[in-house]
Amino acid sequence: MKKETETYVRLLSRIFFVLYLLLLVYLMFFAEDWGRSMLEGDYRYNLVPFREIRRYLVYHRQIGPWRVFWNLAGNVIGFIPYGALLPAIREKRMGFLKTALLSFELTLLIEVSQLILRVGSCDVDDMILNTLGGCIGYGVYRLVFQKRKEAL
Repeated sequence: MKKETETYVRLLSRIFFVLYLLLLVYLMFFAEDWGRSMLEGDYRYNLVPFREIRRYLVYHRQIGPWRVFWNLAGNVIGFIPYGALLPAIREKRMGFLKTALLSFELTLLIEVSQLILRVGSCDVDDMILNTLGGCIGYGVYRLVFQKRKEAL
């Protein structure tokens, strides 16, 4: 790929990355429709891995399929752009492990912030699902990158 095209793609990726992060911050901390308001009284959190995932799967009929989808798949899908854009904005090549670690770190930051600020809910299962989404996003990036290399 030409240097000018690479620079243009990187610039567009950076713009989308910033917009994505702004949307992520809004959805995680300010979107009242998603239950993101400052909570008073009892605050619920989950520090046991796979507890909420299992609960959603076992009680999917009572919870409702749409809510199960948004909680489980939504947490994965929500981080696919992060995993795909993160290596795209860098000039140096970024590997799978670094992308997975950075996905985990961002999720940890979000979940700890939710716990401290008592906004939304702190859930270790969200960390697992978000990190998985970041890893899938990296896979998408690699597929696109590989196709782009083959086209040249």
